[in-house]
Amino acid sequence: MTPNYESWSKEELIARLKELETKKHTKSTRSPTFKKPFHLSSHPKRKIAIKFCYSGWEYNGLAYQNGPTPLPTVEDVLFKAFVKARLVDETGGLDGCGWERCGRTDRGVSAAGQVVSLWVRSALPTKNASKPSTKHELRYISILNRLLPPTIRVLAWSPISPDFSARFNCKHRHYKYFFTSHGLDVSLMQSAANHLIGEHDFRNLCKLDPGKQITNFHRCVMHAQINPVSPESDSGGRVYVFDLVGSAFLYHQVRHIMAVLFLVGTGLEQPSIVSALMNVFQAESNTSPELQLPLVDRKPEYQMADALPLMLWDCAYADSDITWQSDGNNAENGTGSDLYQQLHSIHQRSVIHTVLDEHFLAAVTQYHSPPPQYFPFSQTGLTPHTLPHSNLGREPVLGVPLGAGTYKRGAKYTPLLERKRLDHVDVANERWRIGRGSKYSKQQTPDDGIE
Repeated sequence: MTPNYESWSKEELIARLKELETKKHTKSTRSPTFKKPFHLSSHPKRKIAIKFCYSGWEYNGLAYQNGPTPLPTVEDVLFKAFVKARLVDETGGLDGCGWERCGRTDRGVSAAGQVVSLWVRSALPTKNASKPSTKHELRYISILNRLLPPTIRVLAWSPISPDFSARFNCKHRHYKYFFTSHGLDVSLMQSAANHLIGEHDFRNLCKLDPGKQITNFHRCVMHAQINPVSPESDSGGRVYVFDLVGSAFLYHQVRHIMAVLFLVGTGLEQPSIVSALMNVFQAESNTSPELQLPLVDRKPEYQMADALPLMLWDCAYADSDITWQSDGNNAENGTGSDLYQQLHSIHQRSVIHTVLDEHFLAAVTQYHSPPPQYFPFSQTGLTPHTLPHSNLGREPVLGVPLGAGTYKRGAKYTPLLERKRLDHVDVANERWRIGRGSKYSKQQTPDDGIE
């Protein structure tokens, strides 16, 4: 309550003024307080793994790049969040905190279950930092998600042993590729995908990069299945997903496989083309000549599928290695930071975008007819040699699907096995070694999951 100074005497007012002057002087002469400097090295550390998702179309790939990139990379943004949260030391870079990724994804490719392992600051005493205890531990998920953009979300974390590697401890990697059945015979695509199961040489179903000096192209595919994910649509067919699971993958392997499956789905290639592309060495068997596969020891030229529909869905580990967990109740009232609500809102907005696009398409069909539908040949009864000409006598233009509404258009289709072949892997590797490779004294080990 404010005093009633009108009733005070002269002596009382003078005493009050002296009291206020004394308080003011004491406050002005008080020593300023300084924040205690933060030294990351003085805090305990522990090794953890984090599982996170990201929208690939927003980034220039996952891996950190030394030089400038048109778009930021996922690792660059994620590492800066760790630094800003004072969980790692910026001066040491990725190597300084033992940063290891499970599988590298290229520009445009998304992930829902990417994994990185690293050493971070811990709130636990040093003697307990390596034990799987989460009592009073830092809320890693909440801390990082507050600093990260909505296109990168940390989903879970796990305490791990000091010798754990996100890359080498991974049992298998699971990719998903989404596509519509418009112009495709999905049953033929599945027949072709069945040939992928097992261990094969995939040099003709990946991007060959001499700079990596890869000589072993054998990879094991454990699962290759196409399943529907949506009901039938009048405009674009049904949405399907191609689930591909393997121990490791080559550079752009999934997108090359999808490109070939699209060719099979249209009817331009037979399902056996997959086995032919994996027949890179002359087989010694008693198979009759008419059943023998052609030898394809050099990759034919063809365009890989689009990156947008591809997602790294999961990186699997032994239960004894990983115990995924959250921060508990991570909903903060009034801040909209609940992780599920964030991703649900993004999904709802995407649904509205889809409905709007469907209405745009409905509007254009009132005045413009759709182009002739040639694919799939198994349903139209056509072949590359029986395609009808237009009313003006023009040759038909084929739109070979590449995924996500993209097409490779041309008036003539050349079968894969009749196309120009790239140099043999050994020739390309040797040319790089005596050329650009001679400038490098140290070769990097290629990633096990590269897309």
